[in-house]
Amino acid sequence: MDILKAENLTKHYSGFSLNKISFNLPKGSIMGLIGENGAGKTTTIKLLLNLIKKDSGKITIFGLDNIKHEMKIKQDIGVVLDESSFHDNLKPKDISTFMGNIYDKWDNKKFFDYLNIFNLPQNKILKDYSKGMKMKLSIAAALSHNPKLLILDEPTGGLDPVVRSEILDIFMDFIQDDEKSILFSTHVTSDLDKIADYITFIHKGNLVFTESNDEINDNYGIIKCGINEFNKIDRKDILGHRKNKFGYEVLINNKQNSIYRDFIIDPANLEDIMLYHIRGDINEGSVD
Repeated sequence: MDILKAENLTKHYSGFSLNKISFNLPKGSIMGLIGENGAGKTTTIKLLLNLIKKDSGKITIFGLDNIKHEMKIKQDIGVVLDESSFHDNLKPKDISTFMGNIYDKWDNKKFFDYLNIFNLPQNKILKDYSKGMKMKLSIAAALSHNPKLLILDEPTGGLDPVVRSEILDIFMDFIQDDEKSILFSTHVTSDLDKIADYITFIHKGNLVFTESNDEINDNYGIIKCGINEFNKIDRKDILGHRKNKFGYEVLINNKQNSIYRDFIIDPANLEDIMLYHIRGDINEGSVD
């Protein structure tokens, strides 16, 4: 069963449009939302949370329409945005009181347990927190009302590798009962390589693909070759390529094709896929 379903989400601004974005997030899974700055990731998240009004499309969360049942749905969503939503003059105990008045299932003990896990000072106001500390506080708050769905916008930004690893472990624990899910927008694609089950890639407001990580690993690869091999590659399989003084690096999306059995094909991670899609040259014919 899908915990979240977006169908043909469309939002027009002057100079930018989000065009018919569709994806499904199954229960018990983590979906990474990737794309360059300005691709439409934050717009998509704001539409899901009904923070902005869509021009067209449909969103269902927990099987409910996200507008008709907004208040009920939001009781079961934990949200972490790229900027802290808490006032700088608050202390953690103030946040706990505030959140307890909003969420029916707010767990004060769990919140302060997370503060201890993240080594966050409890007597300082947020103005004295670093960006990384504020992010950890937001994650602690999002997890402490026992949500069924986490929606995260750059939750590991500004965090060192050790803390990022600890938080990724917490996210993995969160979905272990197969009833909860995470939508995780980030530029740190290496985090998604580690934990994501599905990837949705948006580029300039358009959906490039929404696929499982297994499908991506099975289908995408990078061929490093000379001109003769390059001209043997099926042009329908090329997503992007780069030319350098040693030859060509080519991102393909059908590496199981038998014509490549004698080629050396390296794995393609999410960063590779993004870079080749966004910056790699597409060439429809042979290259001299």
